[in-house]
Amino acid sequence: MAENETAATTINKDDLIVIAGAGGFIAGSLTRYFRDQGFTNIRAIDKKPLPEWYQRVPGVECLSMDLSDEANCKIAVRGAKEVYNLAADMGGMGFIERFRVECLRSILINTHMVESAYNAGAERYFFSSSACAYNTTLQQDPNVRALKESDAYPAMAERGYGWEKLLSEMFCQEYWAERKMKTAIARFHNVYGPNGTWDGGREKAPAALSRKVIEAKETGDLNITIWGDGTQTRSFMYIADCVKGIDMITHCDDLIATPINLGSNYLVSVNDLVSLIEDIAGTKLERHYDLDAPRGVAGRNSDNTFIEEILGWEPHTPLREGMEKTYAWIAQQYEDRRAGKPTPAGKSDFKVVH
Repeated sequence: MAENETAATTINKDDLIVIAGAGGFIAGSLTRYFRDQGFTNIRAIDKKPLPEWYQRVPGVECLSMDLSDEANCKIAVRGAKEVYNLAADMGGMGFIERFRVECLRSILINTHMVESAYNAGAERYFFSSSACAYNTTLQQDPNVRALKESDAYPAMAERGYGWEKLLSEMFCQEYWAERKMKTAIARFHNVYGPNGTWDGGREKAPAALSRKVIEAKETGDLNITIWGDGTQTRSFMYIADCVKGIDMITHCDDLIATPINLGSNYLVSVNDLVSLIEDIAGTKLERHYDLDAPRGVAGRNSDNTFIEEILGWEPHTPLREGMEKTYAWIAQQYEDRRAGKPTPAGKSDFKVVH
């Protein structure tokens, strides 16, 4: 198999890369990834005020703009060689099950961004989709079979967030079919790692459970509340694998306008994830189950047959290795907060109390 193309082998180091949603977790990490690759002309955009960005990468142009406004999108992509759209109003199950309208309204971002990128002459456009686009009737058993790309149809996506992703995928496919702009579409499966949301209501399970274990140890109250009955299963992808996968998918001409899974295929139950975090933390907690809390589908896993076939690669960071790094980072964030230091990834305007 030929060596995979990447930005480093495709464009010049001073070509403009635009990354939307860069004040958040994945897009912020992607910004750092490209900067570390030696790219010198990166424009990072997020609607959050700059002091609230999860990470600021030195040498990167950072703009605070709401990309649901078309006029802002036109400014954002001006002169862009490549555009990466990871901007969306989203979070973990606690957010996307309760705020479906907010999630649906993210379609304005992609609608305006893809049109603006096309008009600006961008050569490649990446869209971050989600496993939430898959048919929910195939995810009703914790012992779920892994989802392959064709399982998005017949369509029965998760209400709100999943439907927005599925329709935005179609926009990307049609901009290639009709207008010949190279688009790339990756369906993320539960990304986790340092620099991600860990408190405030939008965090996902690895971060939320890590925080709860840290709080239990710090307070001496050795109890933990788990959303659902703990049997629900997921696969979790470490952030370093995610950003590498984005780069390779975007620059693979065999994947133009073709949705592809980007996730780990290692399935784990929530109960087993709690046990792993307890082991990392060196503690054991009394478990309590909140059966009224948001829990999402019963099971979801990534079938990586297609990505292995096309790229000869798949996300490979072991869950324990990734969780050790994630736990250590959240523990430091927790200490920083107690010391009065700013922790942007640990606060939100949304709060779920359980």
